[in-house]
Amino acid sequence: MKIAVVGAGGVGGYFGARLAQGGEDVHFLARGAQLAAMRERGLQIRSGLGDFDLGPADTHATDDPADIGPAQVILFTVKSYDTESASTSLPPLLGPDSVVLSLQNGIDNEEKLAARIGAERVAGGAAYIFAGIAEPGLIRHTGGPARIVFGELDGTRTPRLEAFLAACRRAGIDAHLVDDIRVALWTKYILICAQSGLTAATRQPIGVVRESPPSWNLFRQVLEEGVNVARAEGVAVPVDLVERTLTNMAALPPNLYSSLYDDLVAGRRMEVETLQGELSRRAARAGVPTPATSALYAVLLPQAPVVTSKM
Repeated sequence: MKIAVVGAGGVGGYFGARLAQGGEDVHFLARGAQLAAMRERGLQIRSGLGDFDLGPADTHATDDPADIGPAQVILFTVKSYDTESASTSLPPLLGPDSVVLSLQNGIDNEEKLAARIGAERVAGGAAYIFAGIAEPGLIRHTGGPARIVFGELDGTRTPRLEAFLAACRRAGIDAHLVDDIRVALWTKYILICAQSGLTAATRQPIGVVRESPPSWNLFRQVLEEGVNVARAEGVAVPVDLVERTLTNMAALPPNLYSSLYDDLVAGRRMEVETLQGELSRRAARAGVPTPATSALYAVLLPQAPVVTSKM
């Protein structure tokens, strides 16, 4: 299967490399120091699930989508604030049966992609992994199950996503094709709003947040608010979502942070508007109170630098 990866950071770099290791024809659209390192040395993956290296000849890295050409699956893994600008790179990657699969944080990326290339070319997905660029050319997977969940926006099961599921399983990726991707997207979104918000606002790892009863209670409140907004929008999230999420978070290694925290301490642009901001705005439209989420948004927004970026 020919697969293009738009954005070779932690998520795209990790899953793209796993697919390439599994024998798929993977091409990375990257930029800057990451692109230079991939061209020169390839891509290194360091993970508790197994370390491996891709040589430059197997990495196929470029900054020009025309060099890649049409692909069957395009993994779209850029930061959410770059969705619209990075979508301009998609036309050369699209063939008659191509599908763009978003594996991004947030709840509205698929809508933005559909507005540009058509809803029939877009599928939704959620990645459960803690991974990032440790240095150019090196992706470090620090935690999380490295699982992806994806599905068609209209709920159908299509040959194109069945084929991608098979490719993931050949590569040893924990992948699941679901009928109702809206539930999967909201499940991940609610989790990340709480986990990213608390680790970034406190500047502490999840273990410290868990051990502080007021902080852990605030975590629960954000989850509950997210569930209420999802249901107000007609999304049938599981009735036990809050308790199940808390149980899963309690089982994580205590030293894990979030990409929002990483961006905050590094002075990079942050996904605050996509996460806590978007949930607050959707809540206001639905008439759902979200005091905990809105408080996190108010605390984090002044610390979020505005940076012009493309991918």
